[in-house]
Amino acid sequence: MKTILNVILIGLFLSCSPKKEIKQDYTLVWSDEFDQESSEVDTSKWFLETVAPNNGSWYNNELQHYTDRLDNASVDNGTLKITAIKEEYTHSGTTQAYTSARLNSKFSFTYGKVVVRAKLPRAEGTWPAIWMLGSNLETVGWPGCGEIDIMEQLFENHEMVQCAVHTPATHGDNTIVKQVDVSDVTTNFHDYGLIWTEEKIDFTVDDQIYFTYNPKEKTPENWPYFNDQYLLLNIAMGGNLGGKIDPNFDRDVMEVDYVRVYKYQ
Repeated sequence: MKTILNVILIGLFLSCSPKKEIKQDYTLVWSDEFDQESSEVDTSKWFLETVAPNNGSWYNNELQHYTDRLDNASVDNGTLKITAIKEEYTHSGTTQAYTSARLNSKFSFTYGKVVVRAKLPRAEGTWPAIWMLGSNLETVGWPGCGEIDIMEQLFENHEMVQCAVHTPATHGDNTIVKQVDVSDVTTNFHDYGLIWTEEKIDFTVDDQIYFTYNPKEKTPENWPYFNDQYLLLNIAMGGNLGGKIDPNFDRDVMEVDYVRVYKYQ
């Protein structure tokens, strides 16, 4: 999944774009505050995906294996820490030079508001993401299931994040990507989110909308977003958007304060 080749890039800046306030009332329906005493990820809420689906590797030319070890995903002092580490690791019949973690929520939903408060890694070659996939992935495949990238950070710019939509009509060479300037993503926490309705998907940073996906004519080709989706949190290494990895890389962390899903009242 998350295949991005030549993309449509439009830079948008919170500092100079009109700020759209979100004023609707929502009810919290699912969350993880990461405030448990145990250092282990709450497996009643998350599935740690470890089996590489692409002949023993992950898609997008990524260079890591995902594990379910505490080394790569743990809870401490009220935050989830997803840690990418330089180490040889064999799984799914292949050996990779890096490990990390990929958490899939066991909760899925159709329409609502998502807010994930996170601080992002800094090291060159890391590719952190907060995203969603259709729960019908196994039956219709990708991109038919639809993918919604709430937040991705590219290696070449640590003062920018982006969102993207992947549909049968908008993927690969035709992926729709919107970028927004956020100057301190690696040193401070920000709220990355979306508001998903039958009509549109609004993408937000710190509760301000910076992009809306709303095709005039909604068909399964450009709007597969009428079925349940689940959330994913991960750090990939290298690959199509991670780029060249710093040869001195040892480890880096995406820290998540909370994940919250709301429904409109």
